[in-house]
Amino acid sequence: MTAVMTNEPPAFPFDWDGTRLPAEIGALRAEPVRKVRTIAGADAWLVSSYELCKQVLEDPRFSLKDTSAPGAPRQYALTIPPHVVNNMGNITGAGLRKAVMKAINPKAPGLEEWLRARAASLVDALVAEGAPGELRGSYADPYSAGLHCRMLGIPEEDGPRLLRSLDVAFMNAPREIEAAGLNWDRDIAYMTERLDDPATGGLMAELAALRGDPEYAHLTDEMLATVGVTLFGAGVVSTAGFLTMALVSVLTRPDVREVLTAGGAEGVAGAMDELLRVNLSIGDGLPRLALEDVRLGDVEVRAGELVLVLVEAANHDPERFPDPLAFRPDRENAAEHLSFGGGRHYCPATALGKRHAEVALETLLDRLPGLRLALPVEQLVWRTNFMKRLPERLPVAW
Repeated sequence: MTAVMTNEPPAFPFDWDGTRLPAEIGALRAEPVRKVRTIAGADAWLVSSYELCKQVLEDPRFSLKDTSAPGAPRQYALTIPPHVVNNMGNITGAGLRKAVMKAINPKAPGLEEWLRARAASLVDALVAEGAPGELRGSYADPYSAGLHCRMLGIPEEDGPRLLRSLDVAFMNAPREIEAAGLNWDRDIAYMTERLDDPATGGLMAELAALRGDPEYAHLTDEMLATVGVTLFGAGVVSTAGFLTMALVSVLTRPDVREVLTAGGAEGVAGAMDELLRVNLSIGDGLPRLALEDVRLGDVEVRAGELVLVLVEAANHDPERFPDPLAFRPDRENAAEHLSFGGGRHYCPATALGKRHAEVALETLLDRLPGLRLALPVEQLVWRTNFMKRLPERLPVAW
């Protein structure tokens, strides 16, 4: 039988197992910009070296907003309205950035006490129910959802009703999903109601108060509600995703566990950037659309082509991080990881996300020093949403 040769680009993403780097990343070192085929069936340039990934993230000729334009090549089908893709840009353009940055300040009054109390109460609930516990559904998700409810000023007991939208609202799907639009409309209606609820506090109360200010007459209730829905959704997916994968590292990597437990709270805080560097939750690429022809390494990227930044490859680039598979919090450049993106779209909640995870890890390791995965690691089941790879469940004993 004659072998049939094909020039078809490889399907991307490569591997959803979050306990290992995809095997293909090693081969990409020799070809740091190469064509791949996305979930939605489009061709895209996959960028994998640290320097070129950083170039794409910082170069304004590569646009996030325009990835949602009609007819643009898709990484996956849009499951949120197109105008929401450039969320922080919209918030800034509407004059709401100051209010949002205030809400996500990790030094906000009472926040530290809340983080510690909430983490402790969730651990108490795990212990009371008995082993095996479930660290994703019973710890990482409710902890992050509660934090975002507090920031927005909405009842924490409403967190589960908003959480149930996220698996679909941020799904990596090849085609549009009816449920995504239904979820979006329901959540917008919920946030709109909060604007008129006298019990609402936090950011949503601040946004509601702007409706009487002539300077903000251009803002509709739907626009204000969109801020609440998007901050909850993207914020919970990101913070809970990182915390979940940090817990996976603790449970599956003795080197990570040793560092985080040896120094107590200081050990956890001092290891956060390295923990973010080795984090494998970003299983897909960060998308950008080329607005004009741009030279990227040895490749000429044409205007209108899709570029995907492979963060996990950049964060394990040996040219930037020698011995990249080793967990070394004392790396001088550990904070140069790209896990929070870069350029104009660098995540504004970086400090809050790190403090959120620090407290959660400190509390769990202090209260449950014998914590262990309650099934073989190869039996973890992985799923994806919003470019994230996460275990469906994280069962543990102690």
